[in-house]
Amino acid sequence: MSRVYNFSAGPAVLPEEVLREAAEEMMDYRGCGMSVMEMSHRSKVFDEIIKEAEADLRDLMNIPDNYKVLFLQGGASQQFAAIPMNLMKNRKAGYIITGQWAKKAYQEAKIYGEAVELASSADKTFSYIPDCSDLPITEDMDYVYICENNTIYGTKFKELPDTKGKDLVADVSSCFLSEPVDVSRYAVIYGGVQKNIGPAGVVIAIIREDLITDDVLPGTPTMLKYKTQADNDSLYNTPPCYGIYICGKVFKWLKKMGGLEVMKQKNEEKAKILYDFLDESKMFKGTVASKDRSLMNVPFVTGNDELDAKFVKEAKAAGFENLKGHRSVGGMRASIYNAMPKEGVEKLVAFMKEFEEKNR
Repeated sequence: MSRVYNFSAGPAVLPEEVLREAAEEMMDYRGCGMSVMEMSHRSKVFDEIIKEAEADLRDLMNIPDNYKVLFLQGGASQQFAAIPMNLMKNRKAGYIITGQWAKKAYQEAKIYGEAVELASSADKTFSYIPDCSDLPITEDMDYVYICENNTIYGTKFKELPDTKGKDLVADVSSCFLSEPVDVSRYAVIYGGVQKNIGPAGVVIAIIREDLITDDVLPGTPTMLKYKTQADNDSLYNTPPCYGIYICGKVFKWLKKMGGLEVMKQKNEEKAKILYDFLDESKMFKGTVASKDRSLMNVPFVTGNDELDAKFVKEAKAAGFENLKGHRSVGGMRASIYNAMPKEGVEKLVAFMKEFEEKNR
C-alpha cells in the first residue's frame, strides 16, 4: 500500500527518510546488536544519542548557553502544572487565552495561585490573536503565558506580547521548529513533539537556568521539579528513549534541509497555496483572521455540516487522511507540518477544486 497524505494535527506526519532510517536500525542500531527500544538509558550508546540530539537542537535554534534543554514526559499538559509549581513564586501570573490549550493551562494555574486573564479571543471563537501591546500586567506577576500556535483554531502569534519586562512562557507544541525563534526572548519555551518533531511521548522544555532552583511551591513532586530533571540531564528516571532517538533523527533531517530559515520559507509556500485557494473559493472558507493565520494548522468550513462530512469522507477515500476538524469546532483542518510535502498540499487543493465543481 502506498502512503497517504496525513494531515493529522498530532501524532502527525514524519519525514519518510527518518522512518526508513529508523526501520533499517530497528533490529540493530549501528552494530550494537540491539534496537534503541531495548537498550539501557544508562548505556554509552544511548548517552551519545541523547547528547547528539541536544547538540543538534541547540544548533538549529541557536539556544543560548544559559538555557537548559530537557527531554521530559507527561505531554505538554503536564507542564500546565509544572510551570506554576516551579515559577509562581508570588503566586500570581498572567495568561493570554487564545484557545483550548491556553485555557486549560490557565485553569490548571489557578490551583496554585492567582492566574489572571490578561487578554482573550474567546468572544470570536478564538479566530484571532488579541492585541497584546498594552496588557494589564502588574508588578507582582511571576510570568506571562501564551500558547504560541493554536492547533485547534489555526491562529499564531506573529509578534510576541509586550510582557513589560516579565518572563514569557510559551507552549510552542504545534509550531516547534517551523521557523527561527529568538530563544532569549523567552523564559521557558516548551512543547510536545508529536506534531512537528517526533512520536508522542516526549516534551522538550528549554528553560533559562536562573529559573531552575530548589525554590518551588510546597508539594511539588520530585519528578516535576525542573532542577531534578536538569541536574540529571533528563535521565533522573528512564526517559522516552525511542522517542528521543527519533527526534534526534528529525533534527538531523532539518539541518540537512537547510535549517529553520529554509523550513520557514517552505512552510510559507505551502500555506500560501492553501490559503490562496480558500480566499477565492466560493464553497470553502478559512475561519481565521488573515493576519493571524497559522502556517501549521489550517481550519476551514463549507458552512454546511452535511457537506463538511461528505468532503471528509470523500477526501479520505482519495488518500487524504485526518482532515476532520477538532471535535470541539467541527469543520475541517489541514495540519501541514514540516514533513508534509508541498505536493501533498497541491494535491489537496486540486481535490478541493474538484469537489467544489461537483457539489456546487
